[in-house]
Amino acid sequence: MSTNVERGLLDTSTVILLGRLSSSAPLPAEALISAISLAELSVGPLVAATDSERAARQSHLQQAEADFDPLPFDVGAARAFGRVAAALRNSGRKPAARAYDALIAATAISNGLPLYTCNPSDFTGIPELVVVAVPHPDRR
Repeated sequence: MSTNVERGLLDTSTVILLGRLSSSAPLPAEALISAISLAELSVGPLVAATDSERAARQSHLQQAEADFDPLPFDVGAARAFGRVAAALRNSGRKPAARAYDALIAATAISNGLPLYTCNPSDFTGIPELVVVAVPHPDRR
């Protein structure tokens, strides 16, 4: 694992892809997740279309629960969320359309952490957020 940062917050997509990332992917030495990611992962098994998809999603949820002690969405994150939502609106994006992402971004900002994501475009328009792009294993 190569890194220049000691601590960082992983977004949900990165948590899901952790086992498939290359060993040279830029990840923090101490990877953290938000309680929002656990909430997002908890929806997955409930809305899966097939039994195999449900099982895979349940596995991701259980692995995340076992591997991480999530950061809470607290008062600081709530205040940061207001700034994130305003920044998204000002950039022409609708915060409600990417609510989980906006809440995860707010958690990263309130904790002074960079956000590691395989989908950096999901977080454009948030000037306070430091985004570290992690190469998606299915994209070149």
